[in-house]
Amino acid sequence: MELENIVANTVYLKAREDCNKGKSKKWKKILAFPHVTLALPLKDQIDCRYNFVVERQPIGKLLFREYCSTKLHLKRCLEFLDAIESYECQVEEKRFVAAEEILHAFLLPESTHFSDIINCDLVAELRKQLGSPDDTEKPLKDLFAPCTGALKEYLSGSPFDEFKETMYFHRYLQWKWLEAQPVTQKTFRMYRVLGKGGFGEVCACQVRATGKMYACKKLEKKRIKKRKGESMVLIEKQILQKINSRFVVSLAYAYETKDSLCLVLTIMNGGDLKFHIYNMGGEPGFDLERARFYAAEVTEGLDHLHAQNIVYRDLKPENILLDDHGHVRISDLGLAVEIPKGDSVRGRVGTVGYMAPEVVDNERYTFSPDWFSLGVLIFEMIEGQAPFRARKEKVKREEVERRVREDKEKYSSKFSDEARAICQALLAKQPSNRLACRSGNNGASELRRHAYFKNVNWKRLQEGMLEPPFLPDPHAVYAKDVLDIEQFSTVKGVALDATDENFYGKFNSGSVSIPWQQEMIETECYRELNQFGEDGGPSPDLMLDGPPPEEYQGCFPFRRKAKKHGAVGSVGTIYVKNAGLSTPKIHDDNLSQEQTRDKENSNHRQENSRPTSGHAKES
Repeated sequence: MELENIVANTVYLKAREDCNKGKSKKWKKILAFPHVTLALPLKDQIDCRYNFVVERQPIGKLLFREYCSTKLHLKRCLEFLDAIESYECQVEEKRFVAAEEILHAFLLPESTHFSDIINCDLVAELRKQLGSPDDTEKPLKDLFAPCTGALKEYLSGSPFDEFKETMYFHRYLQWKWLEAQPVTQKTFRMYRVLGKGGFGEVCACQVRATGKMYACKKLEKKRIKKRKGESMVLIEKQILQKINSRFVVSLAYAYETKDSLCLVLTIMNGGDLKFHIYNMGGEPGFDLERARFYAAEVTEGLDHLHAQNIVYRDLKPENILLDDHGHVRISDLGLAVEIPKGDSVRGRVGTVGYMAPEVVDNERYTFSPDWFSLGVLIFEMIEGQAPFRARKEKVKREEVERRVREDKEKYSSKFSDEARAICQALLAKQPSNRLACRSGNNGASELRRHAYFKNVNWKRLQEGMLEPPFLPDPHAVYAKDVLDIEQFSTVKGVALDATDENFYGKFNSGSVSIPWQQEMIETECYRELNQFGEDGGPSPDLMLDGPPPEEYQGCFPFRRKAKKHGAVGSVGTIYVKNAGLSTPKIHDDNLSQEQTRDKENSNHRQENSRPTSGHAKES
């Protein structure tokens, strides 16, 4: 049995080593661009505004920059924006020098990269602020924010309109066409089981076309139906689909098999904080700097969720995972819920010892429970023990809940004055007295100003530029042995039928736009495939006057063949099929549009499903 675990770990570690080695030999065929005439119809069906294509689409941003690099005045605008971004990430001591460099490089008439887009009054104001600072005064981080706004306003006008008529935008449409292709279990290779969730196991997987590793969370259809968990599963999927943060686990794909619904998520190879607090040798807990770093990154993750009006409700060490580089992300959004604007929610959900008093008492709340749980987490990271329940202590739930409501936590010499102060502020029993609970969904702004975080450069943290205090071993598997992970029992007495198809249709949405595009960039598929003609003109697949192949087979050889009466019978029907698939991915953070698409997909599935089938029909 030990041999089985060694083999599973060896194969898994081999796959993790280098994504290029994990690419299918046919990856270029899998990701072959369609002829541009197949992608052009998407232009009328997707969001083609500057704020979406350039600001929120990684590949759209790269292609717009590539277009701008062909025109000197636009290239200088981008260089100006890059300089401002670099300035905002500077440490305070170097910010004044960086500001002076920007002023002389871009804003003076004699500057080599002078930009006349910024009006004279704004330049005068900037020069005044930088004119004669004393030793203690430092330029503001957002000093050049008005310049950024002016540059983007200019670029979003005629330059962007001209970009949409070029081969660069047509190439963007080709990428969107690829992004919209159906996803099935054959899109991935599966590796060892990493753990288990509420409805099924979690295993490592790899995208065949790119070699990118993910974690696949399998939700067994019969188990979902038996527990009446359809609503919970769909809410988790929709929330994950809205999230795009380096501090929260992201959803990359959602698809179905005959027996399961599958969420393909960011893989976190470094283990969870509970493992590192208690199982890494020596006394439990972290030093103050390490605890502060993790607390800051978790704060950023909560801030991103709260900005989307989502309260997490299950913050604890087991749900904070480390990646290969030592950064942490919030995971497992099964208990998260979106709060209607101006409203509050109620629910006794969470983990005993981490739930806030208002949750224990079943009162209404907004975001306050997350900040209480953060206080518990910081305390546990420093002390090596949770404040209201010792590790492995045998105590009834009612007693732990009484302690949460009534008892004051006890602090040892491990805590600095600032660490004790922030824990006390976050663990206040009343939300009205609790730190970060007086600013609505912007509570993180209060935390950032606290003395505990005084040495944190938040902009550099947000950009992933701070070095983590701990680097996980790349040759270690931070997971239980394969045979130690308890297997699920077989679900009996539950039959799947045609009425389940509507739910599966809402779930089975394929790839998620931003993570998919980031995958193409990170694995260098974008760099290798995004080639144009030798003379700088369009490649054959981008020539509008060149006829497309008579029959296009698609970029995924794994796609199931359509029935003779199905939806993929000709080039004309490919337009309709792929256009429909692409729309939800463009608006994956807009639930009202997704719900509209879900209804259309449901009708399509019902029309093409077999009445006698007990399982979901796969594309």
